[in-house]
Amino acid sequence: MKHPVPPLAADPDRDARLAAYRDLLLRWNATINLVSARTATEVDSRHIADSLQLVPLLPTEGPIADLGSGGGLPGIVIAAALPDREIHLVESDRRKAAFLIEAAGTLGLKQVKIHATRIEAATLPPLAAITARALAPLDALLAHAARFLAPGGIAVFPKGRAAEQELTSASAHWHFTTERFTSRTDPEATILRLSEIRRAGD
Repeated sequence: MKHPVPPLAADPDRDARLAAYRDLLLRWNATINLVSARTATEVDSRHIADSLQLVPLLPTEGPIADLGSGGGLPGIVIAAALPDREIHLVESDRRKAAFLIEAAGTLGLKQVKIHATRIEAATLPPLAAITARALAPLDALLAHAARFLAPGGIAVFPKGRAAEQELTSASAHWHFTTERFTSRTDPEATILRLSEIRRAGD
């Protein structure tokens, strides 16, 4: 059963930060492939709104990490909505990491820390939540979640049409509790909120 994503309250300051982020993203996208040219014209609906809908699914306190942040989707968007939260962005591509540093500085997001390294090499504090968008199959994402999440921590992963197939495949190696949410931006997509993640046999 899928649940609707809770709505976000109006926040003019957040919207101003997101507008500044969109402009910066499109400027940099001319030289670094942060989003595909095909979807660049839909950046507000296809990318920013898609990322913003993860915010009400996150815990209200504790550090968050976005793995494989790329152009900051959803990491910078989440940080723009939660400017006082400690947020870690992990991105191994140095040019994309440079963009993330620029974006965090431009938006005044002082609590954002950029880790320009592979996820496997990242050193992060125990996390209340992790996110990842279009990064890897669920089986691989759960290995990262098990490593980085604090007790009681959750993982929030947007997934496409193969969400149920990925859940079935991952359940052969992992135990977890699943909540499903209907994406507001893609009726065929599902947002998974996973908790109590542990490797099968543990």
